[in-house]
Amino acid sequence: MKKRCGWSQGDTLMERYHDTEWGVPLHNDRKLFEFLLLDSFQAGLSWSTILNKREHFRKAFDNFNPKRVAKYRRVDIKRLLTDEGIVRNRLKVNAAVSNARLFLEIQKEYGSFDSYVWKFVGGKPKVGNWKSFEQIPATSSESDALSIDLKKRRFSFVGSTIIYAFMQASGLANDHVASCFRYKKLRRLSQ
Repeated sequence: MKKRCGWSQGDTLMERYHDTEWGVPLHNDRKLFEFLLLDSFQAGLSWSTILNKREHFRKAFDNFNPKRVAKYRRVDIKRLLTDEGIVRNRLKVNAAVSNARLFLEIQKEYGSFDSYVWKFVGGKPKVGNWKSFEQIPATSSESDALSIDLKKRRFSFVGSTIIYAFMQASGLANDHVASCFRYKKLRRLSQ
C-alpha cells in the first residue's frame, strides 16, 4: 500500500487529487486560475467540500476561463447564486468575477500569471521536510508576500492562509510529508 499524506487517505477523490495534482508545479495560467478560484471558495470550508463540487464549479465558471469569467455581469452572478452545485456565497461569487478581471491585468503586465506568481518563490518550489502533517505551516513568508501584493491589486479572498493553500495546490510549495510516496518525486522536479 502506498504511503500518503494522512489528510488524503480513505477518500478516493482526495487520494486521486493527492496522487496526481497536489504539489505538482503548475505553469498553465488556466489551471492557476482554477486553483486560485477554488481556494478562494474554500475559505471557511474543507477542501473535500470544494473538491467534491469541482466539476460543478468547472461548468458554472466556463471551464475556469478567466477571460469569460471576467465578462460576467449581474445575470451571470444571479445564475451562480442559484446553482446548487457550487458554494453560493455572494461575496465569493463577486470576488471570483472581480479576481478574474484582475488576473487578466496581471497577465497583461507580466505576460502570464505564471511569470508573476512564480517570482514569489524564486522560480522553483519551496520544499518542506515535514515528518507529520501537523508540522506543515498554514502560511509562509512567501504566501504573506503574495497575499499582500494581490490585496494591493484589489483581489479578494486572498489572505495568506488561502494563498498558501493555493501555493500547495499549484506546486509552488511541496508540502508532502517526507514519508509520502510523492515527496521524493516532486522534490526532484523542484531541482
